[in-house]
Amino acid sequence: MSGGGGFEGGQIGSAEEPVDPDVDLRVPGQRAETAGHRLWQVLAVISAGGAAGATARYGAERLWPTADGAFPWTTFVVNVLGCGLIGVLMVLVAEGGWSVHPLVRPFLGVGVLGGFTTFSTYTLDFLRLVRHGDAPAALGYAALTFAGAMAAVWLAAKLTRRAVGPVTAP
Repeated sequence: MSGGGGFEGGQIGSAEEPVDPDVDLRVPGQRAETAGHRLWQVLAVISAGGAAGATARYGAERLWPTADGAFPWTTFVVNVLGCGLIGVLMVLVAEGGWSVHPLVRPFLGVGVLGGFTTFSTYTLDFLRLVRHGDAPAALGYAALTFAGAMAAVWLAAKLTRRAVGPVTAP
């Protein structure tokens, strides 16, 4: 495929949107990050972050509950907001904009934001709409969530790059 996007040469992305430079566990030299006791440190921060993120999502659902059969706006907003925050985080940390402790990214990205955003609740909300007899709303919810999440990541990353200036890898 050519034209600036998609899967090219084993890499996903384009010149405009860089590939996440995370650890590639297929490369033996990069496995050290999760070797021995480091694995347990990474798992511990992911768990702590996940608990915090899931608690925040649960709080949002309690503050703004969705009536049975209604469009699940709270889950939608949480997922789109979380995806936008992931876009900000990836620019600041993964693209080399900030030098942070190696456990910050798993804590915030995988833990907090992974626990905050929720595919499981999204799926249950979709099924609730279908079971309530509103298949068009369910399909609209599925499409709107996907589009909103992708747009949020892209826009947040673009705005963050603009705000922090050119980001160069170390």
